[in-house]
Amino acid sequence: MASGFTWAGSTDESEPIYSEPIPVKNTVVLSKGEMCNLESGEADAGAAADTALLGPAASDVDNTSDGEYVRCILNPNAIYAVEDNNLRTMGDIIDLASGGMGVTTDSSHTFQVWRTKKVASEPTLVIYNGTHFTQT
Repeated sequence: MASGFTWAGSTDESEPIYSEPIPVKNTVVLSKGEMCNLESGEADAGAAADTALLGPAASDVDNTSDGEYVRCILNPNAIYAVEDNNLRTMGDIIDLASGGMGVTTDSSHTFQVWRTKKVASEPTLVIYNGTHFTQT
């Protein structure tokens, strides 16, 4: 499985919805699958406690010179697969890990586990929890 967040379906059976190109915050480098956050109208790397998550970047973007754009998956009902070597139970509340490419122990209630994992090496399936998601 690729690193970061990958589309695994949706709770309403919809297909991925991609944003129009969003300007990337100056000096930010994003990786495909990295959870992004909207800050002052620009995409930035997502972090724990962010409340305006866009969704994962659809491609790598190096905006160290400014002027670059990114598209993100915007489905509010998305189910994402993410690498996580911990057993998780359906309904567990977990957080966005540092670096925006994974999940970690809960501190700000970002994601909810969609399906119980029987094997730690399986990807963890998550949905947004509460109001962390934003739609542009």
